[in-house]
Amino acid sequence: MQPVLAFDVYGTLIDTQGVKVELERRLPDREKAAEFARRWRDKQLEYSFRHGLMGAYVPFVECTREALVFTDRALQTGLSDNDYDHLMAVYAELPAFPDVVPALDQLRDAGMRCVAFSNGTSDAVSALLKRAGVDQHMDDVVSVDDIKRFKPDPAVYAFLRTRLETRPENTWLISSNPFDVIGATHAGLRSAWVRRSSDAPFDPWGIEPDMTVTDLETLANRLLK
Repeated sequence: MQPVLAFDVYGTLIDTQGVKVELERRLPDREKAAEFARRWRDKQLEYSFRHGLMGAYVPFVECTREALVFTDRALQTGLSDNDYDHLMAVYAELPAFPDVVPALDQLRDAGMRCVAFSNGTSDAVSALLKRAGVDQHMDDVVSVDDIKRFKPDPAVYAFLRTRLETRPENTWLISSNPFDVIGATHAGLRSAWVRRSSDAPFDPWGIEPDMTVTDLETLANRLLK
């Protein structure tokens, strides 16, 4: 039986650092723009974790906007409400990594089922993938919004298997985010870490991915051996 592959979206299929171009237009210091992009992403994830732990779920886009406002205040960059609106619109149109479409086509041509699996809502993720030219290369979109939980809650990985009607050993989570890989592995799924940056560390929790790759084309080649 061919494995089913569930791909994380933000940071795995879609380049979240693509927002730096817009930040550089608004911030005179390129280094501050890069720092803003990094802290915005980190805070976005932190807020999703905190909302999840509190049992106070909000759609992921709200975590993203809250993180944007916090980062502006923390770095004292003086962005306006119009800036917030524009940057949120840019975040909804981020580009895909160049290896995504070739890898997905290779995997699907081999008979593997490929789905997007995200903290984002189905509508937001579907629109994002369509703008990035990825939607037609995917078989489905699975969103945690359907159960109002966030990764890495074990419930979201159980929900993924229920939606896909797959067994744990036949279900792969593909992600560039170590917390997601660890969460899926802890829940009994197979996992692959896409280490897109050579200096990216993996959390020392004693839970390792089944596979580590630098890009999705390498993943496809290894899975199809």
